[in-house]
Amino acid sequence: MAGHTDNEVMIKAPFDLVWDMTNDLENWPQLFSEYASVEVLQRNGDTTTFRLTMHPDEDGKVWSWVSERETARDVRTVWARRVEPGPFAYMNIRWEYEEEAEGTRMRWTQDFEMRPDAPVDDPTMTDHINRNSRIQLDLIRDKIEQRARETVGA
Repeated sequence: MAGHTDNEVMIKAPFDLVWDMTNDLENWPQLFSEYASVEVLQRNGDTTTFRLTMHPDEDGKVWSWVSERETARDVRTVWARRVEPGPFAYMNIRWEYEEEAEGTRMRWTQDFEMRPDAPVDDPTMTDHINRNSRIQLDLIRDKIEQRARETVGA
């Protein structure tokens, strides 16, 4: 069995600002509450390989992995996958951006499968990702909308 999540948020800000802020990997620790650090390992055109390290979890464990992202601004899409999948057999993420009258809709879809020896199964991880995605999407929306207000006021 595999897991699938689909979460989105409407951000009252122009596409260019949403794209730029959400694809500034080095700034992710300030944009997301869960990431302690990002280390860019390689850039090759629109493809970036990087290490993400999370803040310690409730048990004090620090999770870290290498991912690869390919951005395509012209089609307003980002594809990402874990290169070091850890407890996942695989993890693929798609970010889609759509301009609408009220702002930019950002959508995350994730397809994954947990390894048999992982600490949780696919349904448990699906629930966890859905809960956490809502938290992160709301936080990102708030930070981008604040930046948009500051820019307009400048």
